[in-house]
Amino acid sequence: MQIIKARSKKHFDAIQELQRACLPHDIPSDTSLGHWWIAYEETTPIAFSGMYESRQWFKTSYLCRAGVLPAYRGRGIQKRLIRVRCNYARRIGHEWVITDTTDNPASGNSLIACGFKLYQPANPWAFHRSCYWRKYLCQ
Repeated sequence: MQIIKARSKKHFDAIQELQRACLPHDIPSDTSLGHWWIAYEETTPIAFSGMYESRQWFKTSYLCRAGVLPAYRGRGIQKRLIRVRCNYARRIGHEWVITDTTDNPASGNSLIACGFKLYQPANPWAFHRSCYWRKYLCQ
């Protein structure tokens, strides 16, 4: 499996298709904003992830979206996508990575495995039942 940073229309079109396949009940995110990655099994797109630079917090990245096709779940791909985004955030000088999950224990477990901790933000931005996660990158 190979993970690459999305740079071309072909990549962004594949991410849009993956969003619809992996998260059929959600509205796809706008891939013209932020940074996006796509995972391939040989030439087949199998997973994607995105990250925005926070407008609210200094030197902070927000993991905005990720998905793995059902046939490829359980192989650690989500964790690899989290690590790729954290490494990129560190390279661009960010000190924190934050995200949220809602009704998604599998993603929560992947975040824990990658060193994220639960926290309660002063101004929650997601749903009332969402969990908020952060990781300090400068350790």
